Parts: sequence; structure tokens; C-alpha cells
Amino acid sequence: MNEKLLHTPEGVRDIYGTECLERHEIISRIKKVLKSYAYSDIETPAFEYFDIFNMDKGSAPSNEMYKFFDRNNNTLVLRPDITPSIARSAAKYFPDEELPIRLSYMGRTFKNEPLHQGKLHETTQIGCELINDDSSAADAEMLACVVDVIRVSGLKDFQIVIGEVEFFKGIIEEAGIDKDAEAEIRDFIQLRNFFGLQEYIKKLDINESSKEALCSFDKFFGSVDMLDHAETVTKNEKALTAISRLKKVYNVLKFYGYEDCIGFDLGMLNGYGYYTGIVFRAFTYGTGSAIVRGGRYNNLLAKFGKDAPSIGFAIIIDDLMMAVSRQHIKVDTDTNRALVIYEIKNQKSAVLLAEKLRERGVEASLIRKSSRHTVAEYEEYARRYEFDRMYIVKDDDEVDESFVISKEIADLKAKYSDNDQPGGAL
Repeated sequence: MNEKLLHTPEGVRDIYGTECLERHEIISRIKKVLKSYAYSDIETPAFEYFDIFNMDKGSAPSNEMYKFFDRNNNTLVLRPDITPSIARSAAKYFPDEELPIRLSYMGRTFKNEPLHQGKLHETTQIGCELINDDSSAADAEMLACVVDVIRVSGLKDFQIVIGEVEFFKGIIEEAGIDKDAEAEIRDFIQLRNFFGLQEYIKKLDINESSKEALCSFDKFFGSVDMLDHAETVTKNEKALTAISRLKKVYNVLKFYGYEDCIGFDLGMLNGYGYYTGIVFRAFTYGTGSAIVRGGRYNNLLAKFGKDAPSIGFAIIIDDLMMAVSRQHIKVDTDTNRALVIYEIKNQKSAVLLAEKLRERGVEASLIRKSSRHTVAEYEEYARRYEFDRMYIVKDDDEVDESFVISKEIADLKAKYSDNDQPGGAL
């Protein structure tokens, strides 16, 4: 047999058993949170035309996309991101709507990541988009929703870091720096190479106040108090408006009581050409990547013919679950599972028992008893697959009931008939 048949390609994986149960439980909790914020579900295709995801739409570089062709030679792409698909759908189905549109989604994304980096090429994302609302209140509500989403996963130690790309753009505008120098400065800041940044800034032919502002980015992170300092380094209206907006967002978050979860980083310039205002990431222990990514992208829908402001975020379920696992957070899956063992002559009684169990919300599995396996082996099987109890259907409708509690078996005898409730201790 070809050994490759048992293995998955690099960057994808199987999820099963307890991990799969816990994953579905967390996803269910997150969906309830999004529903509580009045978001409506939308589903978009797993693959679309290449132009939906090209770089000016904010998606992945072309060489990180999985591309293929249809029979008409159109270039198709497995979606590397879901937000452009949501933007396309909003422009198509709500072209004249001027009041807020709330859309939530869940789906898999696909990116052909560089080899040997250990990154998944297929990930599951859940997210939401708030369209037609450009207010700071909308920004704050989106961040509050992020806090609620993370908390329902069981995570307690996390921080949401907020940036504002318009602050950096204002500083650059005030300094009169060209595009090439701007890109160099942005790279230094994103790499946190502040020594290199200062050396580079000193060589630029710009005024001293702009040099001071650009060299201060190593100090532009921390608590809300940092924003007061940031206001003192510039007189640019765009930059000052960005700081003022962040303060408004923070004040609204105080109404929610979520200010302790918030930090600021004005050097967070991820998606610089895509985001048009606030940008944020959520971090916790146990994963080297952000578990939530989001921000405001007021120019995206215009590319699909609808000029509308938007803000959204995506939860990367794979990274979230890794953090939950590594922090040893117990996920209560609230399952009630029963294993029903029977011999062929007692099949009818076994089926009736299983059906009564299922009517009561119990997940019942029927297994015909084999002479090759002992009762002890079936009990071990029940432990292994985390059944809560086991029934053995015997002659004259007699049932042996074994309970699996905390992985230990306790044997009990019970009499079962069509008119009785099965397993009185259920």
C-alpha cells in the first residue's frame, strides 16, 4: 500500500475525537455571541474568481493563493480570506441599503504558506462585518464583541492591542516623505528595529519635529495614557484626529467594563494599504499568532461598487483552540452518550432501548456483541470513546447497566420493559 494514502499534505490536518467535540462546542458558543449582537449568518463560496482576492482587496499575495482554472479558462482561487467575499456579497445584495448591515460567517480559508514554517495552510475562521457605520461607537462595539467571543472560549488571560494607521499616515504626511522612504520606515517599525529606524531617520532631509515624531514610535505602545504623549509630538490634523478617535473608543469600552483588556500600539501597521483607521489584534498565551485580527476598511466595498464604511474581525479557530489546549482550559462538551451491547436474539429490545434513549437526548450507539470480545473489553472501549454509560441487553429484556463516570466503571443491574424508562439513573 502507498504510505502517502495515510498522510495528509503539508499544512492540513485531521481533527477528531475529543478535540473535534471541544472545537464544535467553542464554535457553538462563539456563534451564540455573534447572534446576541444581532449578526445574520451568510455563507459564501470556498472558491471565487481571482480578482475578488487580488492584492488591492487586502488579501494574500498571489504566490500564497491556491489557484486553478475552470473549463472556460477563468482563474479561480480557494479563498485565502473571507472578508472580500462578504464585501462582494454586501455590494450585490444590499446595494441601496444605507443603514447598518451586520453579517457573520464561518468558513475555511486556504493559504499556500512558505514551506517549513509550521503554519497551517487550511484554517477555520469565524467573523463578522459591520457595514454602513463609520462611528467610533461601532469600533468600540466590535472590540466588545471580541472580548465576549474570547471569554466564552474559557480564556481569561488575553489582551486586545489597538492601533490606528491614520496616525502614522498623518506623521508621514506632515514630514513630506516619499513612498519609498515611507515603506522603509514602516518596515523598521513593524520589525521593531528602532535602532535602525533612528539611524535611517537621521539621514532624511525633513524637519526636526517630524524626525522626533518618527523616532518616538518605540514609545507609542502601552496603556491609554500613552495616547496623551502621542498627541504632543505632532500638529498634523489627521494624526490628532486618529488619537482623538482612539480615546473615544476607549471611553465607550469603559461603558462595557472592558477597558482592562485593552492596550495600544500605534506602530501596529499590519495591512497598511488595506485598513483605513483602527486596527486590532488579540493575543494570549500558548500561540505565537494573534487569535483575532480585525480593523476598519472603509475603501473595500467601493471596489465592488458600493461606497460604504466597514469594520470587522476574524477569529482564527485553530489558534484559539491551541491556546485553550495549552492553557489546560477544560471545555465542557455537555455530551450524554450511551453504548448498547446486544446479541442478535435480543436485537429488538436493543433497538427499542436505543430509540428511547435517543428520544431523551442521549447519543446511543448500538453494537452487536461478538464472542471474540469480553465484557471487560467493551467497557474499555466505552472508556476509550468517552461513553457515559453502557447497557448490555440480555435474555427476557434484562439489561446490565454499567456507568462510565470519570473513566471508572460501576456495574449495576436494571430491569427494562417497553413501558419503563430505560436506566432509572439517566
